Amino acid sequence: MSGRLVLAGNVIADLVIEVPALPERGGDVIGTRTELTAGGGFNTLIAARRLGAEAVFAGLHGTGPYGDLVRKALAAEQIGTLLPARTDGDTGFTVALVDGGGERTFVTSFGVDAELTQADVDVVAARLRPGDLVQLSGYGMVMPVNGPLLSRFTAGLPADITVCFDPAPLVADISEAVLAPVLARTDWLSANAREARLLSGHDNPRAAAAALQERLAPGAGVLVRADKDGCWLAAPGEAPRHVPGFPVDAVDSNGAGDAHVGSFLALLSQGHDPLTAARGANAAAAYAVGRRGPATAPDRTELAAFLKGDPLVERLFGGPLTAC
Repeated sequence: MSGRLVLAGNVIADLVIEVPALPERGGDVIGTRTELTAGGGFNTLIAARRLGAEAVFAGLHGTGPYGDLVRKALAAEQIGTLLPARTDGDTGFTVALVDGGGERTFVTSFGVDAELTQADVDVVAARLRPGDLVQLSGYGMVMPVNGPLLSRFTAGLPADITVCFDPAPLVADISEAVLAPVLARTDWLSANAREARLLSGHDNPRAAAAALQERLAPGAGVLVRADKDGCWLAAPGEAPRHVPGFPVDAVDSNGAGDAHVGSFLALLSQGHDPLTAARGANAAAAYAVGRRGPATAPDRTELAAFLKGDPLVERLFGGPLTAC
């Protein structure tokens, strides 16, 4: 594969607040640091872009401070857009609370990004190219308007498009009528352990990966992300296998899953086999959680430096890289 990563999802604003611990119900807590950045699928796009893949945003973006923030961030990473700015409202936002252990908790408020039309979907479909990887998120599937439109869009994609699905935390709220056609067309499913359990009914990540592979079409693959333990990879036609992670001191896990997904897909698009791509994605996610902020996926030089001494550097890049 050598196509673009096309995000048919949401890029919204992230209001990130670091707190010592989450407050009890009805309580309050003083934040120690606050940051407003582009987030949502943006983190997946930049993870792929920084590893050398072409990336394109195919979702909605509004007119206002959050929409302006999103477009500026996309442009800074050389990520194009397929749809024009909507003039009837602003982009949505997420409040991300990051506790003292690096874990994150979200509250999301959608804007025009939740108001797709059939005309929007038709424009995106017409602008896809053979070999593209279309990335979908459960956040889009759970929306009353976007969900059915994206489900039909996905089901109708031609065979020369690779469909990648990340169920996201709200997967349990996606209706079966919307979810089933997406799973039937998914080529790669990447879920964290909680999402995999909700979809499969299995607490064990290996069992969850095997069960999820059975829910997909023949020839599809599954990744179950297991944080510091790496991931479980069920490559097409193969039983699940554990791919170890890379130990780091976690500072901020916000965006780690997105870094894993974007890096995995970028490496796949560059011709790497699934196991090599999964190991590279584990390394990229480990790099990301060791740094503050949601958009901390490494570029090629940073990833090579992180992997210094590991044979994976040779497999991914053909040898050591140095900063310009």
